[in-house]
Amino acid sequence: MSGSALRGGVVTMCLVMSLLATHAPALHSTVSLPWGWECVSEYRCVKKDATENEGLTTLNTCKLSCTSDGLLWPLPASSLIHGDISMFLVDNIAFEPTCHGEVCNLLQEAFAIFKDNLQRYHPAYSQGKAPWRGPWDAATLSHTLYVEVTVSGEATELELHTDESYELTVTTAGDVTTAAITAPTYFGARHGLETLSQLVDYHETADALMVVTASVTDAPVFPYRGLLLDTSRNYVSMATLERTLDGMAANKLNTLHWHITDTHSFPLVLETLPNMANYGAYSASEVYTREQIAALKEYARVRGVRLLPELDAPAHVGNGWQWGEKEGLGNLAVCVNQEPWQDFCVEPPCGQLNLANPEMYNVLSSLYHEMFNMFLPLDMFHFGGDEVNINCWNSTQEIFDWMTENHYGVDEAAYHEQWAVFQEKARELLLKASGHDDIQGILFTSGLTAPEHVESYVNKSNYIIQIWSTEDDPIIGDLLNLGYRVIFSNYDAWYLDCGMGAWVGEGNNWCSPYKGWQTVYMNNPYEIAKTQTGSTHEDLILGGEAALWTEQADDAVIDSKLWPRGAALAERLWTNPEGEWYGAETSFIHHRQRLVKRGIQAERIQPQWCHQNEGLCYM
Repeated sequence: MSGSALRGGVVTMCLVMSLLATHAPALHSTVSLPWGWECVSEYRCVKKDATENEGLTTLNTCKLSCTSDGLLWPLPASSLIHGDISMFLVDNIAFEPTCHGEVCNLLQEAFAIFKDNLQRYHPAYSQGKAPWRGPWDAATLSHTLYVEVTVSGEATELELHTDESYELTVTTAGDVTTAAITAPTYFGARHGLETLSQLVDYHETADALMVVTASVTDAPVFPYRGLLLDTSRNYVSMATLERTLDGMAANKLNTLHWHITDTHSFPLVLETLPNMANYGAYSASEVYTREQIAALKEYARVRGVRLLPELDAPAHVGNGWQWGEKEGLGNLAVCVNQEPWQDFCVEPPCGQLNLANPEMYNVLSSLYHEMFNMFLPLDMFHFGGDEVNINCWNSTQEIFDWMTENHYGVDEAAYHEQWAVFQEKARELLLKASGHDDIQGILFTSGLTAPEHVESYVNKSNYIIQIWSTEDDPIIGDLLNLGYRVIFSNYDAWYLDCGMGAWVGEGNNWCSPYKGWQTVYMNNPYEIAKTQTGSTHEDLILGGEAALWTEQADDAVIDSKLWPRGAALAERLWTNPEGEWYGAETSFIHHRQRLVKRGIQAERIQPQWCHQNEGLCYM
């Protein structure tokens, strides 16, 4: 059902709460609001005057129980919310895991995150005040939530085809609610805990949590569900990276594609190659150390996310590579910071690896060894590989002489051939560094992946192709018809840096306009494939990722650029639902509120009035 899931559905009426509780004064406030909400036949929460209508509920109560999916995000493959609500306190939660070995340790950490998320639902939490002051009735004080999690498998590392499915049931008998999660892997169980946290909310007048009775069966449609974050154009702090992972966990995204380096900076600290960061970092404090990466990798793993490192080459290298000549290794990179930049690269500053210098491969080998050890275990590695500027190489005397002396020629075809030779050498160096021969490489679409080159230069058994052009680019159909596995990142829908003023020159940036959440949501890889080829190619489309290139982003704005649009991506990749975006709008707006409660500064989509008056902000 996952590929055809739809928002909404028939459910029971919102639990009838007492009129007194509905319009009782808000906690620690002298304001008395006369409003309540009713779940009407269209499965909408309608705001009404509580002095004129009986049986109204609080807003959170209505939103939690008014639809069959309970405003879960991303939409599960199958869910049923029964509408029965139980009240409890955060201290009355018991955890009962059934698991093996290290999985048990991971589950304990995931449960701590789950409990912390529930704490954050209290309005006092964001104000730094102590929540849960009561007074509470006897039923709330005595009610216990038992969270039972059973994981049958022992896998503790996320790979491309890890089973992330789970089942969740929430039932209540007397003063005990039992939430039972079963999953074949830790990662499925973690997703189940995330779903359970969304079946709980804060009851505005009772100063307690409420959980709704439910049953969920769930699994993702696409195995690869990612975000790309660039930390070279502008440095991104560890705190922001952690918040990004928190947001990914809340949306069941599973891959943080880390574009660590580029021509602008090289912030990665390497023990065997200290000059890379010495020459390439913006400052001594704007770097990533081995210890920081190890901590971030574990932070991600607990949250169901893998870090996918990228070393973009042979283009997109520059600052950080200038030290070779001083160390007797010659020029490792050419065209570094060369002017006029328009002749040598797509944006300043320029730089490409020096194909004529054998020492470049020795440095690259050392770099791969350290990167692999930092990020292991890895089943995939991103080579980047796009936007090579042939003129940069051809106008460099050392490379021009090398090409002619070896009788390679100096036309565009000759340079494509040597670019392909470089790529294969890079892959062999990575495999040697890893000690494995089954690591999948990922390449962006480029001159090497063009229809006339791809089968000669890119082995479909060794590489996955990441498509970053537009949805109507015929390269999509070409690659799929040739049997290549692909990841979608088409910039006309999934580039989150678009729609800003130009940072070079005037006007708007190159990929404008801004990609609203609706555009992100409606970008369906299967439909794109079907339009071009007549087939959805479900066996070849691994998933997709949204990209945030940071020419115009840093810690100050990354949250608002990623979220909640990243949540729109997440539902597309988790459920690939049918229907238009407006069927998901109510859930999406509510989920944005949820992210903010958890400390993620997600962009505002609508006025608060729209959240309180469902369905009335329409065109």
